[in-house]
Amino acid sequence: MLKYRKYKASSNNELTNGKVYAKAVVNQTIGIDGLARHMAKHNTVFSRGVIKGFLTDMVDCVQELTLEGIAVKIDDLAIFSVGIESKGAESAEEFNAATNIKGYKLRARATGSYRKAALKQVATIKEMDDYDGKLTNTNGGDNEPTNP
Repeated sequence: MLKYRKYKASSNNELTNGKVYAKAVVNQTIGIDGLARHMAKHNTVFSRGVIKGFLTDMVDCVQELTLEGIAVKIDDLAIFSVGIESKGAESAEEFNAATNIKGYKLRARATGSYRKAALKQVATIKEMDDYDGKLTNTNGGDNEPTNP
C-alpha cells in the first residue's frame, strides 16, 4: 500500500501556490541484495546468491546498452534510456558538444502493466499516520517537503 503525506505548495506560480497536494512517502530503499532476498522468498528454485548475481549482471548490461544509445525495455516495468541536457546555440555551426551539452540523465518510462492508467486501477493508498498532520511546505520543485 502506498502512503502519502499532504503538503502545501509554496511557489511563485499563482495557480499552485497555497494549494494542498499529496506526495508519496517512500518507506524504505532496498538495493540489489535486498531485492534478491525478497525474490528468493517467492518459491523460486534459485538461491538469493544466484538471483543477486543475475540482477547485478542485468544492471551492468542495462548501463552498457543505454550508454550505447539502445533503449532497454523491461516488460511491465520501464523502458530505460539515456537523455542529454543541453543549452541552445544560435546555429548548428555554433553548437559545440563540449560547451552546449550540460549533462546526461537516466530516463525511465513506465511500460505495460506499470503504466499510469494501469497503476490507477491497482494502486491502493493511505494517508501516512505517523506524522503530526501539519501541512508541510515545498517550493514547487521535486524537493522533499520541510516543516515550516
